Amino acid sequence: MRYATQLSEMINAFSPAPLQIEQMNKFYCEDTMEYRTSDKYNSPIEDIFDSCQNKEEYAAFLLLGHRGCGKSTELNRMSERLVDKGYYVKTVHCGMDLDLFNIVHSDLFILMGEALLQIAQKLQCKIEKKVLEQITTFWYEGTETVISQEAEELCAEVGASVELKGIFTNILTLFGKIKTDLKFNEETRREYRRKINVRTSEWIEILSLVSEEITKQTEGKRPIIIFEDLDKLNPEDAWKVFYNYVSSLSGMKFPVIYTFPIGLSYDARFSAMESYFVTKTLPMIKIETITGQPFQDGIDIICKIVEKRAKLELFEADVLKNLIQYTGGSLRDLFYTINSSAKRALRRNSETISMEDAERALEELKTNLTRRIEEKEYDFLLNIYNGNKERIENKEMLLEMLQASVVLEYNGKRWHNVHPLVIKFFKEQGLITDDRE
Repeated sequence: MRYATQLSEMINAFSPAPLQIEQMNKFYCEDTMEYRTSDKYNSPIEDIFDSCQNKEEYAAFLLLGHRGCGKSTELNRMSERLVDKGYYVKTVHCGMDLDLFNIVHSDLFILMGEALLQIAQKLQCKIEKKVLEQITTFWYEGTETVISQEAEELCAEVGASVELKGIFTNILTLFGKIKTDLKFNEETRREYRRKINVRTSEWIEILSLVSEEITKQTEGKRPIIIFEDLDKLNPEDAWKVFYNYVSSLSGMKFPVIYTFPIGLSYDARFSAMESYFVTKTLPMIKIETITGQPFQDGIDIICKIVEKRAKLELFEADVLKNLIQYTGGSLRDLFYTINSSAKRALRRNSETISMEDAERALEELKTNLTRRIEEKEYDFLLNIYNGNKERIENKEMLLEMLQASVVLEYNGKRWHNVHPLVIKFFKEQGLITDDRE
């Protein structure tokens, strides 16, 4: 990614992808937390960062937040800082390795094993050979499908190998096959999951042995695993993954951070989750107060985020302000509309983004958002708009609207508002007649 000095560079500069570690120095914007939590010293990311370094503290976290609020960028930034302190962090992108529409808790245990072994390999950890043999044996013993032969062959290679590098290579080759089958092969997928389900405690013990060796050989620094993309699961799939297996997923001897759908924090079952996980929420950047007044400090920090990526002169007068206002503090929505606006401006051979370019992009986003709303949900949303922003009784509908990003949640006080583009839609339909913007 390059800093955008001209319009043609805006598209890449405002990609929806999170900032990677190598991009942080140039494009990461510091000091956003005050405008998320209303307290610059209250940072959910700093809380996790501190806990990861304290081997006496609890090790399992759920990080909640709206899709596109910046969770991945903040986690990448945290990873960079932990690595600078000598920790080994592995981020697992579940959306790449698994089918998010067909995922169960045992899949996470499998990916956890691969992640730990990748860390151990990178460190050239001296893990006892019998432990490594135990890993391969786990996957072929009692197996009735084709994986038995392949795993058995790999196990034999592990047994015959004397070089650590060769042992890790063979085992990670096995995990590569397992991941492919988890995503594409129904027969072997069932077999892998069955193994974990009936021998969960054994697998957790293997993971513990590997993590303990890593910790010993890094002067007490525990390995750290981050599971990304789980906040994209639909609610019922998320409960299937987490709720019935909460004690296992939270019982590791090393820090594990799972992203989690924000709407599920309003489900009655969530309180049980909080007994096992440390739960943290990364709020949206607030651009207005609960009373509907513009919050200029929040608007200014979002301008600063944009300015880190592009010259503000590429926006004509008031265009950026308009985009920020109608995207409600959602960085994902803002970047989407900037990207779309830039493409339109380029097609008409302009050197800047005009107000019409921005309005066209906002109209497209508004259409996408309002398609997610049924007419029976209008009264619920209008009730929030008209002042019921803190105490919302219909938790089930709130969950659905948060998941669809139709309702946005802000902190300081925990309160909600309808997405500004949905409000605009309601005004166009004559359902809102006041002149509030």
